[in-house]
Amino acid sequence: MSRYPRAVCVYCGSRSGNEPAWKEAAAALGAGLAARGIEMVYGGGNVGLMGAAADAAMAAGGRVTGIIPRDLEVREHGHRAVSELHVVDSMHERKLLMAKLSDAFVSLPGGLGTLDETFEILTWRQLRFHDKPIVLADIGGYWQPLLDLLNAQVEHGFVDPAHLSLMTVVRSVEDVFAVLDAAGP
Repeated sequence: MSRYPRAVCVYCGSRSGNEPAWKEAAAALGAGLAARGIEMVYGGGNVGLMGAAADAAMAAGGRVTGIIPRDLEVREHGHRAVSELHVVDSMHERKLLMAKLSDAFVSLPGGLGTLDETFEILTWRQLRFHDKPIVLADIGGYWQPLLDLLNAQVEHGFVDPAHLSLMTVVRSVEDVFAVLDAAGP
């Protein structure tokens, strides 16, 4: 029996960004999930960090489930080589299915969609709709401006300080796996 969760949802960019470390981290996360027997659940694209993570997981013999809205299938190039690709009707359906299929969530660098997915799953945890681990992988300090904003929201009385502990911030892919290990199955 694995000491890790069965399936982990990975939120990340459909672009690679301008730092090679982000694509390296995405590939390391995908390969690491596969090596640990953890299914990767993600947005279903074959481009950017999403494609790098999925390709690395598949190359390492892992199971990868992609979920992509019909309207994005062409733009984000639905990844036909993954174990299973769900084409759904809306972003809402995508995010709900991703949450349903996953035991934990990891956010790598990404854009507005990654922010949306991360904040929605964090809000759902705040509202006690789930109690699954959420890991923010702050590779190369990417998420620091967001963390500064969240701390400012606490200072200004809009966010309860306890809500910041609903996600774990780590600085490396290795630290992601330490959090998942502690979370257990």
